[in-house]
Amino acid sequence: MTRVTLVLEKEGEKQLEYKSKIMIVDDDQTMKSSLLEWFESENYHVYGASSGEEAIEKISDGSFNIIITDLKMPGIDGLELLRYVKREHHNIEVIIMTAYGTVETAVNAMKEGAYDYVVKPFSPEEIDMVVKKIINHQSLIRENILLKEQLHELHRFESLIGKSSKMQDIYALIENIAPSNITVLIQGESGTGKELLARAIHNSSLRKEYPFITVSCGALPETILESELFGHEKGAFTGAITRKEGRFEMADKGTLFLDEIADMSQKSQVDLLRVLQEKEFRRVGGTELIKVDVRIIAATNKDLDKEVGEKRFRDDLYYRLHVTPINLPPLRDRHEDIPLLIKHFLEIYNKEYEREVRDVSPAAFNLLLQFSWPGNVRELEHVIEHSILMTRGDTIREENLPDKLKRTSNMNAEGDFLDIENESLKDRVEQFEKQSIIKALQNARGVKKKAASILGISPRNLSYFIKKYNM
Repeated sequence: MTRVTLVLEKEGEKQLEYKSKIMIVDDDQTMKSSLLEWFESENYHVYGASSGEEAIEKISDGSFNIIITDLKMPGIDGLELLRYVKREHHNIEVIIMTAYGTVETAVNAMKEGAYDYVVKPFSPEEIDMVVKKIINHQSLIRENILLKEQLHELHRFESLIGKSSKMQDIYALIENIAPSNITVLIQGESGTGKELLARAIHNSSLRKEYPFITVSCGALPETILESELFGHEKGAFTGAITRKEGRFEMADKGTLFLDEIADMSQKSQVDLLRVLQEKEFRRVGGTELIKVDVRIIAATNKDLDKEVGEKRFRDDLYYRLHVTPINLPPLRDRHEDIPLLIKHFLEIYNKEYEREVRDVSPAAFNLLLQFSWPGNVRELEHVIEHSILMTRGDTIREENLPDKLKRTSNMNAEGDFLDIENESLKDRVEQFEKQSIIKALQNARGVKKKAASILGISPRNLSYFIKKYNM
């Protein structure tokens, strides 16, 4: 009979493999000895206790996986032991052994958290089956936890998709700054996902239960922007037929995202600077001072240093906003994220258009990889949306892509980019993972801790991938 082992964690450079650790609790020495002998013969780590008191003392370190206990014992009986375990060591599963006359009590014990019960007399094989079920269940739980950790590390923060080192650096920065109220300036080309990044910061912050309000500063004329930001009183100007709250008021206790901040007029910049300094403002046409508690996240696709140098952007406002700058990289600088983004957009638009397009042919995949993506992630999203609508079947092919991708192709379409001909999208994502890991290990000269740091993942997850890909 094969014993199940659980790989739980990595310590330094040594992989620790934990075997199921079982405790048999019974004041009947014959029963206890028989079960100990049986489970030892099956290569389990098994220990015995003659009372509930002794069991509690032995499990105080929480290292046991399973406890098999008799229900009726002097002192602390099986039911009291169960309650203690579920209160203090909820990850330990408990099997109750009971005589025929106390089955009803055993059923009640299951309601209090026992995994199962067996009625005496029973065969060792019978209780061994229950143990196997528990081990498989615990193994699945641990595997699920590990997978969730990996997903969290690879593509965290909602729709911010990416596992490249540049994106991993941004994820780490978000975790550091999100709990604070510090002002953030996001700089990056159009289409890189600046608003998504701002939302990720907000949703990871202590303000996440309050509003996230956006304003596109470049899309509005100066007078309208003033009203949008600060609100207006009835009669403040022609068309102001009612009082209106501004975006600052709407964002109270939450986050205000100011997009295209570099396109603000000089007057609007002065107005914004005053609010940031004094944390209060008046509505247009009003006299009442309004105080708000708002976190500011600003974004621009322009070089603000250059804008300041050429006197188009106020230096005092720049320094107010430039407390924590984040530079969002263009897609051409993180091509390793393209397979994940393709998969993400396939899922979105398959659902939206009720399609079943699940794959990308090698030729089409190579065109997507080699394209320079001047419109960044937004452009890739539109291309995948377009291609899904052009596809008849379950695979996007070269002819389904927009012509601009074919015209810029300098490579053949035979799968030479990664030697991935005839592979599915899942296979190609895995190929990227393997190549990234191999490259990191080479750069780290085989030191896994350093390689994990290069990849932006934990050493434990690097060990998982090494094992997954049989490296």
